[in-house]
Amino acid sequence: MRREVVLVVDDDPACRELISEILADAEYDCLQADGGRGAIDLTARRPDVLLTDLLMPDKDGVEVIMEVRRRWPLTRIVAMSGGFGVIEAGQLLRTATMLGAHAVLRKPFTSAQLLDCVSAVLLARRP
Repeated sequence: MRREVVLVVDDDPACRELISEILADAEYDCLQADGGRGAIDLTARRPDVLLTDLLMPDKDGVEVIMEVRRRWPLTRIVAMSGGFGVIEAGQLLRTATMLGAHAVLRKPFTSAQLLDCVSAVLLARRP
């Protein structure tokens, strides 16, 4: 049986690695990208779930969401953010939802919240 593939996109290497470890321990195959440009390159492999941070220096998560929704509409998208300075996380996550994210995670989140979220977006795509 094929394992679901999750692409984890975050410019913070420690965060990206921790999320990937949690998902791998739960039997997901993980791909990693350190920014939006790398994420777009890896989405050609058509992951089942794109888990993307929203604030990244090279290409932000909003741009990634819009491009993935256009090019690979079956990929489920989870946006995550902790905000930055005056930019409030809730506002960023609402924007991501309006642009096509299927779910959002506000940083910091627990392992259980991460796994529940990924599982829920995968279940929602099944007929």
